[in-house]
Amino acid sequence: MIPQHGTVRSIGRRRFVDFSFLGFCIVITSLSVIALAVLLISIAYQGWEHLDLDFFSSPPSRKPEKAGIFASLWGTIWICIVCALSALPLGVGTAIYLEEYAKPGKIRRFIDLNISNLAGVPSIVYGVIGLTVFARMFGLFGTVNDPAIEIGDPTTFWYFRLPFGGAVIVGGLTLMLVVLPIVIVSAREALRAVPSSLREAALAAGATRWQMIRKITLPAALPGIMTGSILAISRAIGEAAPLLVVSGVLFIRFAPEHLMDQFTAMPLQIYNWAGRPQEEFHAVAATGIIVLLFLLLAFNTLAIVVRQVFQKPLS
Repeated sequence: MIPQHGTVRSIGRRRFVDFSFLGFCIVITSLSVIALAVLLISIAYQGWEHLDLDFFSSPPSRKPEKAGIFASLWGTIWICIVCALSALPLGVGTAIYLEEYAKPGKIRRFIDLNISNLAGVPSIVYGVIGLTVFARMFGLFGTVNDPAIEIGDPTTFWYFRLPFGGAVIVGGLTLMLVVLPIVIVSAREALRAVPSSLREAALAAGATRWQMIRKITLPAALPGIMTGSILAISRAIGEAAPLLVVSGVLFIRFAPEHLMDQFTAMPLQIYNWAGRPQEEFHAVAATGIIVLLFLLLAFNTLAIVVRQVFQKPLS
Protein backbone atom coordinates (compact mmCIF):
# COMPACT_ATOMS: atom_id res chain seq x y z
CA MET A 1 0.00 0.00 0.00
CA ILE A 2 1.42 3.39 -1.02
CA PRO A 3 1.50 5.82 1.94
CA GLN A 4 -0.15 9.17 1.56
CA HIS A 5 1.88 12.34 1.29
CA GLY A 6 0.71 13.56 4.69
CA THR A 7 1.85 10.34 6.34
CA VAL A 8 5.37 10.70 4.91
CA ARG A 9 5.51 14.28 6.17
CA SER A 10 4.31 13.16 9.61
CA ILE A 11 7.00 10.46 9.84
CA GLY A 12 9.71 12.88 8.73
CA ARG A 13 8.57 15.45 11.28
CA ARG A 14 8.62 12.90 14.10
CA ARG A 15 12.13 11.81 13.12
CA PHE A 16 13.27 15.43 13.04
CA VAL A 17 11.82 16.08 16.50
CA ASP A 18 13.41 12.85 17.78
CA PHE A 19 16.88 13.73 16.47
CA SER A 20 16.51 17.34 17.68
CA PHE A 21 15.70 16.20 21.21
CA LEU A 22 18.60 13.73 21.14
CA GLY A 23 20.95 16.50 20.03
CA PHE A 24 19.64 18.79 22.77
CA CYS A 25 20.29 16.10 25.41
CA ILE A 26 23.81 15.51 24.09
CA VAL A 27 24.60 19.24 24.16
CA ILE A 28 23.29 19.68 27.72
CA THR A 29 25.18 16.60 28.92
CA SER A 30 28.38 17.78 27.22
CA LEU A 31 28.11 21.23 28.79
CA SER A 32 27.62 19.67 32.23
CA VAL A 33 30.62 17.37 31.81
CA ILE A 34 32.78 20.22 30.49
CA ALA A 35 31.82 22.49 33.41
CA LEU A 36 32.62 19.70 35.89
CA ALA A 37 35.94 18.97 34.18
CA VAL A 38 36.93 22.66 34.21
CA LEU A 39 36.04 22.89 37.90
CA LEU A 40 38.03 19.77 38.82
CA ILE A 41 41.04 20.83 36.74
CA SER A 42 41.00 24.28 38.34
CA ILE A 43 40.88 22.78 41.86
CA ALA A 44 43.65 20.31 41.04
CA TYR A 45 45.81 23.06 39.56
CA GLN A 46 45.47 25.24 42.67
CA GLY A 47 45.81 22.59 45.35
CA TRP A 48 48.08 19.89 43.98
CA GLU A 49 51.31 21.53 45.18
CA HIS A 50 50.20 21.34 48.84
CA LEU A 51 49.16 17.68 48.64
CA ASP A 52 51.83 15.75 50.55
CA LEU A 53 52.19 13.67 53.70
CA ASP A 54 52.75 16.76 55.84
CA PHE A 55 49.33 18.05 54.81
CA PHE A 56 47.70 14.91 56.28
CA SER A 57 49.76 14.90 59.48
CA SER A 58 49.79 18.63 60.30
CA PRO A 59 47.12 20.50 62.29
CA PRO A 60 45.59 23.75 61.01
CA SER A 61 47.83 26.77 61.23
CA ARG A 62 47.61 30.50 60.75
CA LYS A 63 50.43 30.16 58.25
CA PRO A 64 49.24 28.61 54.98
CA GLU A 65 52.51 26.79 54.28
CA LYS A 66 52.14 24.90 57.59
CA ALA A 67 48.39 24.29 57.48
CA GLY A 68 47.19 20.69 57.45
CA ILE A 69 44.00 18.68 57.61
CA PHE A 70 44.86 16.24 60.40
CA ALA A 71 42.32 17.46 62.98
CA SER A 72 39.42 17.84 60.56
CA LEU A 73 40.14 14.50 58.87
CA TRP A 74 39.94 12.61 62.16
CA GLY A 75 36.92 14.68 63.19
CA THR A 76 35.16 13.59 60.01
CA ILE A 77 36.06 9.94 60.69
CA TRP A 78 34.71 10.17 64.26
CA ILE A 79 31.37 11.73 63.35
CA CYS A 80 30.90 9.36 60.38
CA ILE A 81 31.42 6.35 62.68
CA VAL A 82 28.82 7.71 65.11
CA CYS A 83 26.49 8.48 62.20
CA ALA A 84 26.81 4.98 60.72
CA LEU A 85 26.40 3.16 64.05
CA SER A 86 23.21 5.09 64.78
CA ALA A 87 21.63 5.56 61.35
CA LEU A 88 22.04 2.06 59.90
CA PRO A 89 20.27 0.06 62.66
CA LEU A 90 17.47 2.62 62.92
CA GLY A 91 17.02 2.95 59.17
CA VAL A 92 17.16 -0.75 58.31
CA GLY A 93 14.97 -1.65 61.30
CA THR A 94 12.35 0.91 60.24
CA ALA A 95 12.42 -0.39 56.67
CA ILE A 96 11.95 -3.98 57.85
CA TYR A 97 9.00 -2.99 60.03
CA LEU A 98 7.29 -1.00 57.28
CA GLU A 99 7.79 -3.65 54.58
CA GLU A 100 7.44 -6.89 56.53
CA TYR A 101 5.27 -6.19 59.57
CA ALA A 102 3.22 -2.99 59.19
CA LYS A 103 -0.25 -3.50 57.74
CA PRO A 104 -1.65 -1.07 55.17
CA GLY A 105 -3.61 1.64 56.90
CA LYS A 106 -3.58 5.18 58.19
CA ILE A 107 -0.60 4.69 60.48
CA ARG A 108 1.60 3.33 57.68
CA ARG A 109 0.52 6.09 55.30
CA PHE A 110 1.29 8.66 58.01
CA ILE A 111 4.79 7.23 58.50
CA ASP A 112 5.39 7.09 54.73
CA LEU A 113 4.31 10.72 54.37
CA ASN A 114 6.66 11.87 57.14
CA ILE A 115 9.62 9.93 55.71
CA SER A 116 9.03 11.51 52.30
CA ASN A 117 8.81 14.98 53.86
CA LEU A 118 11.95 14.47 55.96
CA ALA A 119 13.92 13.51 52.85
CA GLY A 120 13.29 16.99 51.43
CA VAL A 121 14.07 19.04 54.55
CA PRO A 122 17.17 21.30 54.19
CA SER A 123 20.13 20.00 56.16
CA ILE A 124 20.50 23.21 58.17
CA VAL A 125 17.10 22.50 59.74
CA TYR A 126 18.52 19.23 61.05
CA GLY A 127 21.37 21.29 62.48
CA VAL A 128 18.90 23.39 64.48
CA ILE A 129 17.16 20.20 65.67
CA GLY A 130 20.50 18.66 66.67
CA LEU A 131 21.48 21.83 68.54
CA THR A 132 18.21 21.84 70.48
CA VAL A 133 17.78 18.12 71.13
CA PHE A 134 21.31 16.72 71.39
CA ALA A 135 23.57 19.66 72.22
CA ARG A 136 21.36 21.55 74.67
CA MET A 137 18.73 18.84 75.42
CA PHE A 138 16.02 21.50 75.81
CA GLY A 139 17.90 22.90 78.82
CA LEU A 140 16.77 19.99 81.03
CA PHE A 141 20.31 19.08 82.13
CA GLY A 142 21.84 22.49 82.73
CA THR A 143 24.37 24.01 80.35
CA VAL A 144 27.62 22.86 78.79
CA ASN A 145 29.65 24.92 81.29
CA ASP A 146 27.51 23.65 84.17
CA PRO A 147 26.30 20.15 83.19
CA ALA A 148 23.81 18.33 85.40
CA ILE A 149 25.56 14.98 84.90
CA GLU A 150 29.33 14.69 84.56
CA ILE A 151 31.27 11.43 84.84
CA GLY A 152 35.05 11.13 84.68
CA ASP A 153 37.76 13.59 83.80
CA PRO A 154 37.48 15.59 80.52
CA THR A 155 40.92 14.34 79.48
CA THR A 156 39.98 10.63 79.69
CA PHE A 157 38.35 8.46 77.05
CA TRP A 158 35.41 7.55 79.32
CA TYR A 159 34.36 11.13 80.03
CA PHE A 160 30.59 11.67 79.84
CA ARG A 161 28.32 14.64 80.47
CA LEU A 162 24.76 15.83 79.96
CA PRO A 163 24.04 17.94 78.00
CA PHE A 164 26.47 16.94 75.26
CA GLY A 165 27.30 20.43 73.99
CA GLY A 166 29.29 20.76 70.77
CA ALA A 167 30.70 17.25 71.05
CA VAL A 168 31.55 14.57 68.51
CA ILE A 169 28.47 12.56 69.43
CA VAL A 170 26.25 15.55 68.65
CA GLY A 171 27.76 15.92 65.18
CA GLY A 172 27.29 12.20 64.47
CA LEU A 173 23.69 12.12 65.73
CA THR A 174 22.83 15.27 63.76
CA LEU A 175 24.19 13.73 60.56
CA MET A 176 22.20 10.61 61.46
CA LEU A 177 19.04 12.72 61.18
CA VAL A 178 20.20 13.98 57.78
CA VAL A 179 20.82 10.55 56.23
CA LEU A 180 18.16 8.52 58.07
CA PRO A 181 15.39 9.12 55.47
CA ILE A 182 17.81 8.11 52.70
CA VAL A 183 18.77 4.89 54.51
CA ILE A 184 15.10 4.04 55.12
CA VAL A 185 14.06 4.64 51.51
CA SER A 186 17.00 2.71 50.02
CA ALA A 187 16.48 -0.21 52.42
CA ARG A 188 12.76 -0.34 51.63
CA GLU A 189 13.45 -0.36 47.90
CA ALA A 190 15.94 -3.21 48.38
CA LEU A 191 13.39 -5.21 50.39
CA ARG A 192 10.68 -4.59 47.80
CA ALA A 193 12.97 -5.96 45.10
CA VAL A 194 12.97 -9.40 46.76
CA PRO A 195 10.32 -11.56 45.03
CA SER A 196 7.29 -12.27 47.19
CA SER A 197 7.43 -15.91 46.07
CA LEU A 198 10.54 -16.41 48.23
CA ARG A 199 8.69 -15.12 51.27
CA GLU A 200 5.67 -17.31 50.55
CA ALA A 201 7.84 -20.38 50.07
CA ALA A 202 9.64 -19.81 53.38
CA LEU A 203 6.38 -19.31 55.27
CA ALA A 204 4.85 -22.35 53.60
CA ALA A 205 7.83 -24.43 54.74
CA GLY A 206 7.01 -23.59 58.37
CA ALA A 207 9.42 -20.69 59.00
CA THR A 208 8.35 -17.88 61.28
CA ARG A 209 8.24 -14.35 59.92
CA TRP A 210 11.50 -13.42 61.65
CA GLN A 211 13.19 -16.58 60.34
CA MET A 212 11.97 -15.72 56.86
CA ILE A 213 13.36 -12.19 57.16
CA ARG A 214 16.69 -13.30 58.65
CA LYS A 215 17.33 -16.23 56.28
CA ILE A 216 15.66 -15.14 53.03
CA THR A 217 14.72 -11.46 52.76
CA LEU A 218 17.71 -9.75 54.37
CA PRO A 219 20.43 -11.78 52.57
CA ALA A 220 18.71 -11.13 49.24
CA ALA A 221 18.30 -7.40 49.94
CA LEU A 222 21.72 -6.94 51.57
CA PRO A 223 23.56 -5.60 48.47
CA GLY A 224 20.97 -2.88 47.90
CA ILE A 225 20.81 -2.00 51.59
CA MET A 226 24.59 -1.73 51.95
CA THR A 227 24.97 0.25 48.73
CA GLY A 228 22.32 2.78 49.76
CA SER A 229 23.76 3.03 53.27
CA ILE A 230 27.31 3.65 52.07
CA LEU A 231 26.15 6.32 49.64
CA ALA A 232 24.13 7.95 52.43
CA ILE A 233 27.21 8.06 54.68
CA SER A 234 29.23 9.51 51.81
CA ARG A 235 26.69 12.32 51.61
CA ALA A 236 27.10 12.92 55.34
CA ILE A 237 30.84 13.45 54.81
CA GLY A 238 30.20 16.53 52.70
CA GLU A 239 27.62 18.19 54.97
CA ALA A 240 28.76 21.50 56.44
CA ALA A 241 25.65 23.47 57.44
CA PRO A 242 24.34 21.21 60.25
CA LEU A 243 27.84 20.77 61.70
CA LEU A 244 28.39 24.52 61.66
CA VAL A 245 25.18 24.96 63.68
CA VAL A 246 25.87 22.31 66.32
CA SER A 247 29.62 22.88 66.62
CA GLY A 248 30.31 26.44 65.58
CA VAL A 249 34.06 25.80 65.79
CA LEU A 250 36.11 26.32 62.63
CA PHE A 251 39.66 26.28 64.00
CA ILE A 252 40.73 23.31 66.15
CA ARG A 253 44.32 22.07 66.24
CA PHE A 254 43.69 18.71 67.89
CA ALA A 255 41.87 15.56 66.84
CA PRO A 256 39.00 14.25 69.01
CA GLU A 257 39.97 11.75 71.68
CA HIS A 258 36.50 10.76 72.95
CA LEU A 259 32.82 11.29 72.17
CA MET A 260 32.51 14.34 74.42
CA ASP A 261 35.42 16.16 72.77
CA GLN A 262 35.08 19.16 70.51
CA PHE A 263 35.59 18.59 66.81
CA THR A 264 35.85 20.11 63.41
CA ALA A 265 35.20 18.42 60.07
CA MET A 266 36.68 18.64 56.59
CA PRO A 267 33.83 20.76 55.12
CA LEU A 268 34.15 23.21 58.02
CA GLN A 269 37.91 23.43 57.64
CA ILE A 270 37.61 23.99 53.89
CA TYR A 271 35.01 26.68 54.54
CA ASN A 272 37.39 28.35 56.98
CA TRP A 273 40.29 28.34 54.53
CA ALA A 274 38.15 29.54 51.62
CA GLY A 275 36.89 32.47 53.69
CA ARG A 276 40.38 33.79 54.45
CA PRO A 277 41.48 36.87 52.47
CA GLN A 278 44.95 35.44 51.67
CA GLU A 279 45.26 33.74 48.29
CA GLU A 280 47.59 31.12 49.81
CA PHE A 281 44.75 29.81 51.99
CA HIS A 282 42.55 29.47 48.91
CA ALA A 283 45.13 27.08 47.48
CA VAL A 284 45.12 25.15 50.77
CA ALA A 285 41.31 24.99 50.57
CA ALA A 286 41.64 23.51 47.08
CA THR A 287 43.94 20.83 48.52
CA GLY A 288 41.33 20.04 51.16
CA ILE A 289 38.69 19.75 48.44
CA ILE A 290 40.91 17.25 46.60
CA VAL A 291 41.20 15.12 49.75
CA LEU A 292 37.44 15.30 50.31
CA LEU A 293 36.75 14.30 46.71
CA PHE A 294 39.09 11.32 47.00
CA LEU A 295 37.31 10.29 50.20
CA LEU A 296 33.91 10.51 48.52
CA LEU A 297 35.24 8.60 45.51
CA ALA A 298 36.54 5.89 47.84
CA PHE A 299 33.11 5.53 49.47
CA ASN A 300 31.36 5.34 46.09
CA THR A 301 33.87 2.73 44.91
CA LEU A 302 33.29 0.77 48.10
CA ALA A 303 29.55 0.81 47.42
CA ILE A 304 30.09 -0.64 43.94
CA VAL A 305 32.47 -3.32 45.22
CA VAL A 306 30.11 -4.30 48.04
CA ARG A 307 27.23 -4.63 45.62
CA GLN A 308 29.25 -6.84 43.28
CA VAL A 309 30.62 -9.03 46.07
CA PHE A 310 27.33 -9.61 47.87
CA GLN A 311 25.17 -9.76 44.75
CA LYS A 312 23.77 -13.29 44.46
CA PRO A 313 21.22 -14.65 42.02
CA LEU A 314 17.82 -15.19 43.60
CA SER A 315 17.04 -18.86 43.31
